[in-house]
Amino acid sequence: MSRRIYRLRSKFKKKLSSKSFIDFFSSAKTILPFISPLEAKGDRPLQMTFEDMLKSLVYFHLEEHQSASHLLQVLEEDDFARKNIAPEKGIKKSSFSEAVNSRGLDQFLQLFQLLQAKATKIIPKEYDHLGELVAIDGSLIDACLSMDWADYCGSSKKAKAHIGFDLNRSIPRKIHLTDGKEGERPFVSQILEPGQTGVMDRGYICYKSFDLWQEEGKHFVCRIKENAAKKEIRANSVKTDSIVFYDSVVLLGTEGVNRANKELRVVGYHADGTDFWIATDRHDLSAEDVAVVYKLRWKIETFFGWWKRHLKVYHLIARSPYGLMVQILSGLITYLLLSIHCQEEHGEKVSIKRVRELRTKIKNEAASPGEARTCSKRHKKQRKRKAKS
Repeated sequence: MSRRIYRLRSKFKKKLSSKSFIDFFSSAKTILPFISPLEAKGDRPLQMTFEDMLKSLVYFHLEEHQSASHLLQVLEEDDFARKNIAPEKGIKKSSFSEAVNSRGLDQFLQLFQLLQAKATKIIPKEYDHLGELVAIDGSLIDACLSMDWADYCGSSKKAKAHIGFDLNRSIPRKIHLTDGKEGERPFVSQILEPGQTGVMDRGYICYKSFDLWQEEGKHFVCRIKENAAKKEIRANSVKTDSIVFYDSVVLLGTEGVNRANKELRVVGYHADGTDFWIATDRHDLSAEDVAVVYKLRWKIETFFGWWKRHLKVYHLIARSPYGLMVQILSGLITYLLLSIHCQEEHGEKVSIKRVRELRTKIKNEAASPGEARTCSKRHKKQRKRKAKS
């Protein structure tokens, strides 16, 4: 009798799964065959395949684990995580650390790029009339004192993630990682593609860069200082009832000192008790639209805050530049998977409400395999009804 009960329990455990997690992860799963295979270094076999690494790190972010130790404990003790997320033979802390800090970076980059392309096709543009808008900004990451490469100041170590963010679709596009002291401006040309418009704060002011970006066919909307020297070439008309109080084509800078070679447009507008001065090469937009474009830059700040708070992206599980880049890429991939999931399932952008809903479904389905199958059938019927309507 006891053997029969044991067999029934074993059979039940094998069925532990979650249709919601499978659906959520499917966008990455379908791309995996197109990713370069992860190969072992030397004679020692891989302790984690790339899919194992990907699932573990995505699960780390999705479930808001606090540390690598927290994740590894869950992978060992939680029935669902052990059966569906962890490598078949389990994973030890040393093997997990070695994998994250020395393997998979190329594969994570490839997957991020392919997922980003997929999300771009699925998610509709919100501001199509304003063109392809990419907010560019850097985000500091608190590092450990042992991370010598993350130079910032004498008593503090920080790394910096330089990110390009698609403002039309609210998804990340590009990522570069440096120490905390590295300036932002050199990454604009690497992040932007010809025809796109970079939307930037005052940290990116550089008159030579304004010339360079125009030569490269890359547009910009960048806040400048109120007292920036301007040689006015011609003034554009300004509406009397507008927030805009200045709109002219100028040469920026002081002659013989730092003057730009190419003309650009400067728009001044008043909002929230502050005067904003914006330099741009977008002559096709109205002055009011230029103001709207710069206001949209706040979306990348919101993204950074949400990303850190709800996906625990900056809770370090790696100390090397290689490992930290793997960690950040896995966080970006998790966000892209959530973006695709929320668009396909709800026709919405990512929200913590939908993320919590997904987490709850995964737990409920994993706890009750029979309920998971029922939910799956009900979910299919709902999708068919939505498709017909």
